[in-house]
Amino acid sequence: MGASKEKFRLKVYNKIEDFKQVKNLVATVGTFDGVHVGHQEIIGKLKEVAKQTDGETLLLTFFPHPRMVLFPDDDSLKLINTLKEKTELLASFGLDHLLILPFSVEFSRITPTEYIRDLLIRDIGVKTLVIGYNHQFGRNRKGNFELLEELAPVYGFDVVEITAQEINEIKVSSTKIRRAIESGDISTANDYLRYKFSLSGIVVKGEQIGRQIGFPTANIKVLEKHKLLPGKGVYAVTVKVQNYQYKGMLNIGSRPTINNDADRSSIEVHLFDMHEEFYNETIQVEFSAKLRDEKKFVNLEELKEQLQKDKESALLVLQ
Repeated sequence: MGASKEKFRLKVYNKIEDFKQVKNLVATVGTFDGVHVGHQEIIGKLKEVAKQTDGETLLLTFFPHPRMVLFPDDDSLKLINTLKEKTELLASFGLDHLLILPFSVEFSRITPTEYIRDLLIRDIGVKTLVIGYNHQFGRNRKGNFELLEELAPVYGFDVVEITAQEINEIKVSSTKIRRAIESGDISTANDYLRYKFSLSGIVVKGEQIGRQIGFPTANIKVLEKHKLLPGKGVYAVTVKVQNYQYKGMLNIGSRPTINNDADRSSIEVHLFDMHEEFYNETIQVEFSAKLRDEKKFVNLEELKEQLQKDKESALLVLQ
């Protein structure tokens, strides 16, 4: 991620009227969920072109995610980043402007030509558009790179296409990263993201069974309902709370050893070398690796023995 001093450069707009057009604007458009290596390649090209043309960079994105608007009854889509997380990530890469527009059914119906002529050129003032290899836009997603190339001389802008970025010969996409996270394959997800997947939540009071066996845990309530959660299991994590950072291990699942309700899932984290309580505090968790699947033990003593092994494994990962 970019240098921390750059995060203060980003100007964020939630209405198109708030954005004042600038000279030689270099822009890109997309949902950018995950801000993964492919997205980072686009951002890099954006900054490169802006430097060459003495311009400024702008990323146009939409919220809610288009799928949530077009398929309101389908609650299956979970996002790698919350809007806040995505904004902070984009800020870290040194962009100049971030325009977050509300996505609506009406907006989805504008034609690709109207999208280019009215939104990109008239309202935003794009001089160079940088897009990914599979970018589609406008009604029924009929707009593509070929149409942009065709209309670029008509409306006076340039278009640059980024080819598919590959890691280990696999094309990176937000969908593949989501699948990796859902399956617990954090290592692959982190490789594709080029940073550690994280989640945030509020610490709430649990049943306090962990402290009975020497492994007190903080129960995390994730407030964003569309936030993607890793698959069930035990993970090595780094936790930020109250401006401090701790190593720890986290369990996502139904806690089968002490809970008979398989549908009742929780997120609990045990912090190493931390003995204070911090209920109602916001906590951020960065995932480094999955240690093992969730398992039902015969009794609490057997669970305690496994947790000690998990701690040793986590410390090896996090050293």
